Amino acid sequence: MNNRALSLDALRGYAILTMVLSATIVYGILPGWMYHAQVPPPDHAFNPNLPGITWVDMVFPSFLFAMGAALPFSVGKRLRKGASKLKLALNALWRGVKLTFFAILIQHFYPYMTGGDLHSQLLAIFCFALLFPMYMRLPWEMPQWVRTAVQLGAMVIGATVMLCMSYPIDYDLNLHLHTSNIIILILANVSVFATLLFIFTFNSRTMRLVVLALLFGIILSADTDPSSWAAWLMQTTPADWLYVPAYLKYLFIVIPGSFAGEILLAHTEKMQSVPDGTPRTKAWAMVAITLAIVVVNLVCLYCRWLNLNLALNVALLIAGYAVIRRGEGYCALWRELFIVGALMMLLGLAFEPFEGGIKKDPVTFGYLFTTGGMSFMTLILLSVVCDYFKCHRSTAFLVMSGQNPMVAYVACDLLIYPILGLCGLMQHLGLFATSPWLGFLQGVLLTSLAVVVTMFFTRIKWVWRT
Repeated sequence: MNNRALSLDALRGYAILTMVLSATIVYGILPGWMYHAQVPPPDHAFNPNLPGITWVDMVFPSFLFAMGAALPFSVGKRLRKGASKLKLALNALWRGVKLTFFAILIQHFYPYMTGGDLHSQLLAIFCFALLFPMYMRLPWEMPQWVRTAVQLGAMVIGATVMLCMSYPIDYDLNLHLHTSNIIILILANVSVFATLLFIFTFNSRTMRLVVLALLFGIILSADTDPSSWAAWLMQTTPADWLYVPAYLKYLFIVIPGSFAGEILLAHTEKMQSVPDGTPRTKAWAMVAITLAIVVVNLVCLYCRWLNLNLALNVALLIAGYAVIRRGEGYCALWRELFIVGALMMLLGLAFEPFEGGIKKDPVTFGYLFTTGGMSFMTLILLSVVCDYFKCHRSTAFLVMSGQNPMVAYVACDLLIYPILGLCGLMQHLGLFATSPWLGFLQGVLLTSLAVVVTMFFTRIKWVWRT
């Protein structure tokens, strides 16, 4: 088993590429299950009362889960080597600042924000290039203070350009701190709190669960009594463009993800010296069962077949446990992941009637627990494919995208779209809006281009560290 845990990279890659795919398919002409459940076609008007999820609604939780699972590999290894908790905590805060700046910067340079003309295309490409000295570890030998100076200098240049730009959208200021990429801003908030929680509860999953239980109580109290201290706590922020307390709900995905990372890391280290004897029949069975669990929940929750969904989940979970209840090596790894994932799945389905059903926005506990459980199942599936069967060639595009996810995230908006615009090809994308199949093909083609860009920079080790 690769010490880097290729399955975790693949999970992150799956999440980021499906995120790109969901943003690049043509709107309005595909079936409803090809979009967020709460913004159905043809008008895509947001309906907060509409329950259910689609594959698109699972994308972001998968990325959050992968973020949590990466903590034992990054922060955890440094803690075991004796790194200072205070230093790691300060690094977590600095990472939050960098992610917030990233969220603000990219949003201000998207071509549709700056008018979509030739000038806008060039600005977007400029922003993409500027992100490398900001977030990439430069390959040349130099003192650390020089690296820091280059990074801060690039940030200053980016901020200065934003201040000097004018926007066609009616802002009170040219540079508007509240104008940021919501996905990245959530990641920034959750990353800071999840990392701090992991640092100060290292080697104690129980304490992490206790903190989550306290947060659960505070959120419920805040929703029940708007005049309570809990409501005040969940509404108070020193700067609402920087920190939004409501985003802390996503810790219910990230922290279980840290459990998955700890399980994966422990077995990764163990199996490097102990031969694995897991039968291939069990591996194939886990592929079928975990994939079935994900598909069943997506179909049944979208169609609102709730009783059928519960019955099928119980049957599949029992079958999955029966397959891996004995055995060591990979079988033991999958068993630990499966048990925690099954508990989250059942908890999520138990919460399904609560808060009006499983919904992405406003996010419900049923949504958090269910998608978290589905992320466990997806990780098991990728563990079988990437680590057990070692399908490294066929999954390289996922793994390499997962190793450089932020490049993949912005490649379309800051590089591919601008290049197509400069070449006069953007107008031809309208041809894909003539049929559902072509609408989906557009997403596949643009996502493939993002993959090519990401794999290129990953191969030459130009990786953004956000």
